[in-house]
Amino acid sequence: MENAQSMTADYPDQLWRPLTQHAALRGTTPPQMQSAKGCTLTMNNGAQLLDGLAGLWCVNIGYGRREIAEIAARQMEQLNYLAPVMACEPTLALAEKMQTMLGFKCHSYFSSSGSEANETAFKIARQYHLQNGKQGDNRYKIISRYRAYHGNTAGAMSATGQAERKSGSEPGATGFVHVMPPYPYRSHPKLTQLEHGEECARLLEEAIIHEGANTVAAVIMEPMMSGGGVIVPPDNYLPLVRQICDRYGVLLIFDEVVSGFGRLGTMFGYENWATEADIYTFAKGLSSGYFPMGATVVKDHVFTGFDGAPDSMRHLRQVNTFGGHPVGAAIALEAISIVERENLAGNAREQGDHVREVLCSELGQHPYVGEIRGLGMLTGIELVEDRDSKEPLSDAKIMAVLASCMGDGVILGRTTNTVPGRCNVVLIAPPLVVTREEIDRMAAAFTKALKSVARGG
Repeated sequence: MENAQSMTADYPDQLWRPLTQHAALRGTTPPQMQSAKGCTLTMNNGAQLLDGLAGLWCVNIGYGRREIAEIAARQMEQLNYLAPVMACEPTLALAEKMQTMLGFKCHSYFSSSGSEANETAFKIARQYHLQNGKQGDNRYKIISRYRAYHGNTAGAMSATGQAERKSGSEPGATGFVHVMPPYPYRSHPKLTQLEHGEECARLLEEAIIHEGANTVAAVIMEPMMSGGGVIVPPDNYLPLVRQICDRYGVLLIFDEVVSGFGRLGTMFGYENWATEADIYTFAKGLSSGYFPMGATVVKDHVFTGFDGAPDSMRHLRQVNTFGGHPVGAAIALEAISIVERENLAGNAREQGDHVREVLCSELGQHPYVGEIRGLGMLTGIELVEDRDSKEPLSDAKIMAVLASCMGDGVILGRTTNTVPGRCNVVLIAPPLVVTREEIDRMAAAFTKALKSVARGG
């Protein structure tokens, strides 16, 4: 026992925290979270924090929902696990619910995370083309975008377009190509928003042509880029992407891991642009953080591309231990039901519009504020040293802003480990149950913090 104590004397605990420099924790006792309710986290010292990030943009229905706990307990008693090649009532019901909500015939493959959901989408796209492509096709390449985040597994990380995020783990998987996303705030000054959308769509088409259309399996993108900086695309961009994919026989994948289930003020993010994909991926809000749950949903034409004789090897050759977990499916069904019956997408839209109006009113002309943007309950504030040059605000100043907010009992976030030197977007994305009073507290804390830092405080 003495030896064990001496081995850990310089460390607060044995937990390896992600995105954390542990050298700074030596000799300290970091606070622990003890409980949570609604949008509020309570620490073991009794202090309370208003969560402006919904965990990692996933606790859409808020913390501490008793009805979720009760459903999980009942399902665990009835059927706690089932091999994913088999089916049970909650998993079948969840797949049916996804079809009803999306409004078209589709089929769901369940996994444990957004990373797994995207990995599955890549495998489906590649196998689909292998089995249904023209002679001479070798469609294996996946096109994604710079700044995008698609997960932490080998394929999903390779699709990710964040240099800092991938640093230290490369080389990644082969077959991934990146193109520039629309970024209206940093677009060419001579282009209108729609012209910028056309230009970025043209760059995608050029990438398909130059890679060889017969080698490209799919394009993956979030309807609105989230972790890459909360970047709202021009209205014409997604429809143009859809046209390009159709023109070259490329499958379109929408990563709705963040944007799904009310976050952008609609049940699904793509609804804001009235553009459909061939494959969709979900996680986070699917179970609202109450269970590790992901889903890859394909339209019927993709699903039937796997039809064949039992011994043809045309079936999806993938299985994951916890896919279609009965407890996870039961939880997801109730979480989705809460989003629907409490109209949380509507609340996200209302409170999100409100917070952006307040911030624009208070900080729209602030010298450190380049742009305030977002949809629904996902807001990004791009901070700059100079509004004319758009030089990103220093890390030290951004961290000082976030520390000040924390001191006032409000957790906000920022883009991290994206483009070197351009991690300068502060994020506000609380649970969708957030109240007007709570969202005003977040806005007030940020406004106070930014003005204080600007004064040198």
